[in-house]
Amino acid sequence: MKSAPLRRSLSLVALAAAAILAGCESGPSAAELEAQRLAAEAAARRPPPIALNDGVAQAAAIYVAYLREVSAIPPGGFDSAEAVQAAIRKGASYDPAQLSRGLIAYGAVLALQSPEFVAGVRQYAVDPVQRQQIVAQIVADPAYAATFPGADAAAGLISEAIGKDALQVRVIGEAIEQDAYTIQERADPRRRWAVAHIQNREERLEGAKTLSAAPMLPSAEESARLLTAATSGTGLGVTASRKSPPYTPPVTRSLAIAALAALGAGGDEARVNTEALTVETSNEFCLSMSKLMLYQCLAASRPSYEDMFCLGRHVVRDIASCATTAVLAPVITVGDPEETATRTSVAVTPVQTPAPTSQPN
Repeated sequence: MKSAPLRRSLSLVALAAAAILAGCESGPSAAELEAQRLAAEAAARRPPPIALNDGVAQAAAIYVAYLREVSAIPPGGFDSAEAVQAAIRKGASYDPAQLSRGLIAYGAVLALQSPEFVAGVRQYAVDPVQRQQIVAQIVADPAYAATFPGADAAAGLISEAIGKDALQVRVIGEAIEQDAYTIQERADPRRRWAVAHIQNREERLEGAKTLSAAPMLPSAEESARLLTAATSGTGLGVTASRKSPPYTPPVTRSLAIAALAALGAGGDEARVNTEALTVETSNEFCLSMSKLMLYQCLAASRPSYEDMFCLGRHVVRDIASCATTAVLAPVITVGDPEETATRTSVAVTPVQTPAPTSQPN
């Protein structure tokens, strides 16, 4: 038979257990429920993270890498005919469609460097219904992205960075063209090989066409760098600038891709949308015409100094002209849109006869 103290101890344990069970059955306290409610509301007010798929970063990497290659072509002072041919091979190795898409993709990464634009877009990403409506509107009409607060700041970054790079490349192209004249002077020690006719002219032309047809492959390191810059909003060292509308179609499409990313709608699930937005026909046409003019120039040239002219005019300078037109010169359509767009968007210089020949002694 249990003693009285033992029975009292067991009773106290039972009461304590009952109290614990009662507390569990009653659920969270009012304070805990309020904290949970506030946390849920805060989460609902938080927009999704910035999202951009690596396809955009890879396209941008292709453009950046090609511009870097062209910028490394010596602006003058070629020391051999082979050095000229090597520069032509380097300059001709681009696909117009890929390069055009890369410019627009790079513009999107630049736009995401604008905190003002990103914040202006993300304020509309809090409400899931409104966010989906805006995403659909951008996909249907890319120009809608230019109406967001801060669009002028983002467009300024695009125009400033791409325009500055284009200007640097143009300077190189003009210097190469000038050197095509300088190298013909009798006092220039390079004149001997510069005026000699190029061997295997047909093979060199076909080689340029083959290089043009080969797909451009992105650098994994460059792609990763640009993707990080896009999602973090930093890392490219851009100079702040503003540009008011109207915007060119490539700039508009860059803004649209950046807006989708800021809304959290530019990730892998949106690759179809972002790839479609990088396609812009007038910019592709400009680059395609430049490539055609290069082929015609190479077909007509014979000595190395004429190939230097082709390189300077229809590779380096034309690339700069197309890039400048893409971000700085709005296309104004009057009459038939397709015909006018074709007329007004091509900034390349028509085929001209290569630099005049100096008769050798």
